[in-house]
Amino acid sequence: MNPEQADPNDLAALRAAFTVDDGGQSALSWEAVRAFEAEHGIVLPEPYRTCVAEITDGSYSGPPDYGLVGLAELPNDWGVDRPERDLSQPFPLTSQWLWEEDDSEPSEETDLILNRVSDHGSIVLGTDGCGMYWHLIVTGPHRGHVWVITGEGATPFGAEFGYTTAEPGFAGWVKHWAANKPWFDAA
Repeated sequence: MNPEQADPNDLAALRAAFTVDDGGQSALSWEAVRAFEAEHGIVLPEPYRTCVAEITDGSYSGPPDYGLVGLAELPNDWGVDRPERDLSQPFPLTSQWLWEEDDSEPSEETDLILNRVSDHGSIVLGTDGCGMYWHLIVTGPHRGHVWVITGEGATPFGAEFGYTTAEPGFAGWVKHWAANKPWFDAA
């Protein structure tokens, strides 16, 4: 996984995965991608960046279960009373955190981190429903990785983190879905 340069094999896999929808007609264009990046003070990680510029900006067929949302969109069930998202602030985690199972004493610092998990340093790729959101990290040490964030905790996606046999990053996440594998398929 190289978030700085798109691998031609990954782009071919993304084109194959998203051909069902519109053959690239919904792609944003490089001009629109650069405008989004300038507005938010970020550079999107590859190969997602090329995907939204040239292949598709969203997909009804998935991934995830309810489809890939467009770059500047949020899933329908995201809610309206949430804090403003700040993509330029670093995503605060580097390892799984199941706050529902965390027995440590609550602190101002943990509350601050918890408040930033869903709204800092990531774009929302979509939802599998029931408050299960997939995020692509755009700033911070995990830039380029995909995370699932739920009401119970946050987990990075990719074989190196356990839980799945998939490659890390956006391309690995899409290829895993396109192969019709369950998200968490590691024994």
